[in-house]
Amino acid sequence: MTVVDRRAAVLGSPIAHSLSPVLHNAGYRAAGLAGWEYGRFEVAEAELADFLGALDPAAGWAGFSLTMPLKRVVIPLLDEVSETALAVDAVNTLVCEPDGRRTGDNTDVPGLVAALRERGVERVEAAAVLGAGATASSALAALAQLCTGEVSVYVRSPERAREMLALGERLGLAVRTEAWELGAQALAGPLTISTTPVGATDLFADRVPAAPGALFDVLYHPWPTALAAACAERDGVVLGGLDLLVHQAVLQFERFTGVRQGPLAAMRAAGERALAG
Repeated sequence: MTVVDRRAAVLGSPIAHSLSPVLHNAGYRAAGLAGWEYGRFEVAEAELADFLGALDPAAGWAGFSLTMPLKRVVIPLLDEVSETALAVDAVNTLVCEPDGRRTGDNTDVPGLVAALRERGVERVEAAAVLGAGATASSALAALAQLCTGEVSVYVRSPERAREMLALGERLGLAVRTEAWELGAQALAGPLTISTTPVGATDLFADRVPAAPGALFDVLYHPWPTALAAACAERDGVVLGGLDLLVHQAVLQFERFTGVRQGPLAAMRAAGERALAG
């Protein structure tokens, strides 16, 4: 029987659907970390402070992955927050440091960049973002590293438009906002990042141009989305939510374990098997 001496987990609500335990535990096996275990806990926004306060220091906690609705509410509970996480007002990685401090980071941003570069998207002259939630904020931060020109953000409300414009200003990124109903025009550009819930972009699927740009649709279940399938049929470069999930999880794996290069291939293969099953 394996003795568990180091632990990590994903927190959020709902959490039963999360693939993070599959990815991280596969990474532990591939890296030969026999004493490591990664789990999941259903934790609502109002419960997070009590959950963290009740942790047993002797339990070997290395850190936590945070999903909705915890990415913002965790920030006041941390001792230190990275510049990236502060810029997008979202922490998805809580590291339990050896000295007892709790530090926060955001691996969605570098995960987006790494996933795009893996598929040959190194630099674009313009880009578009569909949606204006927490993942859209991470997308803008990633585009601040990849896009040399203007980013169009397609939103449903004036309040969201103001938030995206303010974030673009903080990031030093040229941002303009457009009405959500015009989102199909984004697909003619070199790169579109879709950050919306299931079904939200289905209305654009039959309006994909003959030669679409790259599409990064951050959903992974169900996959492909109608929009991703339509872009793939027209030979567009298509990335999905699993690409983001794996790349950001590898970065979390490295932060939690101290392993300098996480086992990307093993974690991706585990995610693909889980989705296929």
